[in-house]
Amino acid sequence: MSQLNHQELQSLRHLIGAHDTACEKLQTYAQQCQDPQVKMYFEKSTQDAQKTKQQLMSFLN
Repeated sequence: MSQLNHQELQSLRHLIGAHDTACEKLQTYAQQCQDPQVKMYFEKSTQDAQKTKQQLMSFLN
């Protein structure tokens, strides 16, 4: 894979940070949630955001 230019690197860092923030918020929402279906939705969304974050981070290797 070719090297990332400065703008691509900044965009990637921004996306990774946004997914990291989303993971934290979704996890908090899941912990505070009383409804089992909504809790499951937040937990699944947390996993999806973590997976996407890891995929984005793989571009840094």
